[in-house]
Amino acid sequence: MQRPDFDDDDGSRHHHSPLNPLPWAVWLLALPVIAFEAAFALGQAGLVGGNAAIGWRQMAYQRFAYVPDYARAMWEAQTYPWPEVARIVTYPFVHASFTHAAMVLVFVLALGKMVGEIFRPLAMLAVFFGSAIAGALVYTAVPVTQAPLYGGYPAVYGLVGAFTYILWARLGAQQSNRARAFTLIGFLMFIQLVFGLIFGTGWDWIAEVTGFSAGFGLSFVVGPGGFQRALAQLRQR
Repeated sequence: MQRPDFDDDDGSRHHHSPLNPLPWAVWLLALPVIAFEAAFALGQAGLVGGNAAIGWRQMAYQRFAYVPDYARAMWEAQTYPWPEVARIVTYPFVHASFTHAAMVLVFVLALGKMVGEIFRPLAMLAVFFGSAIAGALVYTAVPVTQAPLYGGYPAVYGLVGAFTYILWARLGAQQSNRARAFTLIGFLMFIQLVFGLIFGTGWDWIAEVTGFSAGFGLSFVVGPGGFQRALAQLRQR
């Protein structure tokens, strides 16, 4: 059977695959998480690495997690060794457990696909890493934060921000209530509040909320049409 073609908004013909392959940028973000967890699982099972492999997750955590006290010390000394600076973009790929990694991976694949269908690959990567960086910096700026930051949630919340921007722009074009675009982040914040009340919570939510704000804000610049389109939309309000 011949695969149907659809016209894009610009009138061009576009062939849609029935398998809906993921954008390469999504795989670029997902594969490190998958590789880490595969290595940890094989090490725990004793299939690779010998006895030392049992501690691989802890070693990765110590090597790649973002430590706010390290950042503060670098700022005070005005020295920035690359292995420590790199933590600000490596921490989203190291997780506390398989379940933690799996939840992040689900969000990366789902949101990455939705955002990647609208944003260019490099724009989506800018949102992901820009949100991770912004989340870590604001987390560091809060004096009470001492616990290391690890896991992909701040960056994932950035993808939530990009997805919210897409809905916000679409609702605006339809002359609908743009506040509806924030339903997803409202739901996620409510779930996080409930879990925090039941199990307790740290200060990670600062990085996550910042990640969402950064993702939403960056989308005005790197999203389709860039800043000029965003400015035109704001003028229509």
